[in-house]
Amino acid sequence: MVDLWAGLVQAFWLVITLDADLLEITLRSLHVTLSALVIASAIALPLAALLAVRRFRARRGVIAVLNALMGLPPVVVGLIVYVMLSRSGPFGVFGLLFTPTAMIIAQVIIIVPLIASIAHQNLRDLWTEYHDLLISMNVTQMQKMRTLLWDARRALLTASLAGFGRAIGEVGAIMIVGGNIDHATRVLTTAIALETGKGEFALALGLGFVLIGLAIAVNLSIHWLGRTEREGRW
Repeated sequence: MVDLWAGLVQAFWLVITLDADLLEITLRSLHVTLSALVIASAIALPLAALLAVRRFRARRGVIAVLNALMGLPPVVVGLIVYVMLSRSGPFGVFGLLFTPTAMIIAQVIIIVPLIASIAHQNLRDLWTEYHDLLISMNVTQMQKMRTLLWDARRALLTASLAGFGRAIGEVGAIMIVGGNIDHATRVLTTAIALETGKGEFALALGLGFVLIGLAIAVNLSIHWLGRTEREGRW
């Protein structure tokens, strides 16, 4: 019990004094996750808008696949990306394995289905309200998509934050493709796993405090945005 309290006190001290290692790992985690979030949102949001406004033969199949991929095991994604980026893989020539870029690629693959599925649900509901108006105005497909994306921007930000929440807490895939290399690819989740295994509970707890803080901030943001979205509709 004494060791636990000592570890908590030391971890709290590392956080409030902005320990160099703690700060470096946190900033790298944010860099990787925010980069993945921007790329994933740029892919997922237009895809969700397209699925909302356009009817085509494979549409329901695409939606079903996106919903199914929301539960895709991250370690499987990590394994696939590892094989693709390894020296014997098709993209091995680029030397991306065990780099932050490889971690970003893995996170993008993981969160694109999540963001697209949540965004599609919101855009589909909005499309039922806007359908007759936009059809009567004879606007183009792209204009319909832009209108939906703009008017549903709060709900779409919520979808993106949900993707951020999943990505920042991911460990399996980025451990495989990043290698958890010190001062190169070590992020919050992989560092927590490593430091716990080494018995360095103070740093592990400090990293855990930061991760919990980020998760709470994201969840509070989602709650606030969801509430303001509902109030805006009323």
